[in-house]
Amino acid sequence: MSQLSHLWDYSPPERITSRSGYHWLVVSTVCIGAFMAALDASIINLALPSLMRQFGIGMAKAEWISLVYLLTLSSLVIPFGRLADMFGRRWMYATGFFVFLVSSVACGVAPGFAGLLVARIFQAIGAAMLQANSVSIITAATPAAHRGKAIGIQASAQGIGLSLGPVIGGALLSLGDWRWLFYVNVPIGIAGTILAVLLLPRDTGRRKESFDYWGLVFLLPALIMMVYVLNSGLAQGWTSPFILLCVFTAMLALASFVREEQRSYTPLMDLSLFRNKIFRYGNLTSFLSFTVMYGVLLLSPFLMETGFRLDAVTAGLYLSLVPIGMTICTPISGYLADRFGVRVPAIGGTALLLLGSGLLALIHGGGETALLLLGLWLTGCGMGMFTPPNNSQVMGNVPADRLGVAGATLNMSRTMGMGMGITLSGMLYQSALRILPASQEPVNFYAFQASYGLIGLLSAVTLAIWLIRRNAREKYSSEAYIEYYI
Repeated sequence: MSQLSHLWDYSPPERITSRSGYHWLVVSTVCIGAFMAALDASIINLALPSLMRQFGIGMAKAEWISLVYLLTLSSLVIPFGRLADMFGRRWMYATGFFVFLVSSVACGVAPGFAGLLVARIFQAIGAAMLQANSVSIITAATPAAHRGKAIGIQASAQGIGLSLGPVIGGALLSLGDWRWLFYVNVPIGIAGTILAVLLLPRDTGRRKESFDYWGLVFLLPALIMMVYVLNSGLAQGWTSPFILLCVFTAMLALASFVREEQRSYTPLMDLSLFRNKIFRYGNLTSFLSFTVMYGVLLLSPFLMETGFRLDAVTAGLYLSLVPIGMTICTPISGYLADRFGVRVPAIGGTALLLLGSGLLALIHGGGETALLLLGLWLTGCGMGMFTPPNNSQVMGNVPADRLGVAGATLNMSRTMGMGMGITLSGMLYQSALRILPASQEPVNFYAFQASYGLIGLLSAVTLAIWLIRRNAREKYSSEAYIEYYI
């Protein structure tokens, strides 16, 4: 027991923590987790058409390979963020690495579709431990003058993971074995676990408070039912008794969650943070932007395989333009946000996101490769330009003792956006196939055009929000919380 206590109290040696650039070691360690999670996400999106064939399932069912992961992640990232504020971020982050590592192996050895879904749930639990702490660890360890750059580097790590995912996934799928899509996480997970234990700073100022179990009880069914309705409502019928029951359950659980959070002395989600306009709008625009990006990432593999007749390797190379654009633009955007403020890079990013999705909506034939590539590239550049200033401004305007739950809330908004992008784009495409006239091509390009176009409208809403926000002209700072509180 004493050895376990000694291990728990371990902290990096002073010769490491006293170095002027120590916070960059912390950022690098967090980047490994960001890279691993992004690599896994992008590999799965590309693999969905192949998994449909191998498991003999339809598109709506295949979406659950991604949705069960995103749903579990979005449901648990807030509770883990709350627990991190109470008990510390360091060991939760290290534990998250280990859980993700073991569950990735479980995904690879899964005997079938059901086993894969169960393993994906545990994989999402590990990812939730990582994501609930990533931005808050960086914010706590990095001086305010370098915060935008640090978050931009972390976003670049995500972009690199997303970039390599389609390329690696396409190569592995060309060999015919989808299990290796998960085994690639093993060496990364081992390295991340060791570095997290050795380098992350010891937690200080932990809050000894009770945990809001009732909030968790109400939050889980609210999120699960909402995603299930969006994913299955079209197939089962929007007025079917079971779908209506799910809608009622989701609304009742959501109302109960809000009431519980308002009454609790130690709420799971600090709703008072949403009285801060920067926090409120930052989470909303994060949700909308990731809805657009993941809508594009879901639709594009199907478009490239069925409309452009591309093999998995070529489709992976094309799809990697999205994360490559993110990788290149995130550090540039973070630097601009630190130096000149967040408004210009954020507005520029949303404009590029709108342009990219708009170009994809113009594709009406399998020969328009240039339009496809440019649309994917601009989508990635737009996300890379938008994310660092938005995240750094949000995290720079919350109290230090709420960094964990604030970062978890921001990650939940992003993850819910990912899930919404998958469900909404799939629903729009299936609906368009039923409503729109048949195309002259073997593939109904009208359905893809309508889906890309309607998804792209959400980026127009994001752009409008940033254009009308006057206080977005101000640079963020760690002291600005009271100034923007209303």
